[in-house]
Amino acid sequence: MNILVIGESCIDKFIYGEVNRLSPEAPVPVFSPIETTQNPGMAGNVVANLKALETNSKLIHLAQEESIYKTRYVDIKTNHMFIRVDEGENNVTPFKWTPLMDVHLGQADIVVVSDYNKGFLSNTHLQTIAKKSKLSILDSKRKLDNNTIKDFTFVKLNESEHKNNPDLSHPGLIITLGSRGAWYKGKVIPQSNPQQTIDVSGAGDTFVAAFILNYFKSKDIENAITHANMAAGKVVTKRGVVTP
Repeated sequence: MNILVIGESCIDKFIYGEVNRLSPEAPVPVFSPIETTQNPGMAGNVVANLKALETNSKLIHLAQEESIYKTRYVDIKTNHMFIRVDEGENNVTPFKWTPLMDVHLGQADIVVVSDYNKGFLSNTHLQTIAKKSKLSILDSKRKLDNNTIKDFTFVKLNESEHKNNPDLSHPGLIITLGSRGAWYKGKVIPQSNPQQTIDVSGAGDTFVAAFILNYFKSKDIENAITHANMAAGKVVTKRGVVTP
């Protein structure tokens, strides 16, 4: 199986610590770091999920050259996030189409576009990728239009993203609903075994990876959504960004 992932990547960094007092300088908590973890984020997390779920695949990831960091300061006991600091996302070099891109698209059984709208991909890029792909899914944070998404096989949005794009019409539109499951063609496919949510970071990436892999094998959309619900339901029970 050949998989092509296109989209911005980052480093997700979690600094876990505790707060026992307020600063004498201002009414803010004094954070004492205890433990730090980091892992690939954004499209990088989609790649990590695909590798975890399909170990025999050949995977190519096309991302920006610049480094992006998302650093979260989190209470180690409650998992309450005090603040997230994002760096490096304002100077992303746009993607340059080369003849090799056409080769990658021609060889790919699955194309996943994880578009975080940081300037790497344009609407024209999205349209061309969709037209040249055999099986594709778009997970995007930008304001979309029907012309841009029409040739994707599937478009996955969460509830807030869908509210920002209320006029979209696409036969493969899937809207994730958190612990309630996912919406597809007017029907909610429920989360079969909802668990206590500890951290939702990266759950959408897990859903995309699990869904498209299962659909590629089964060609059953509702079964693939059920499978993706289960995979995403597992990762939200863990702290930080994890893979199934």
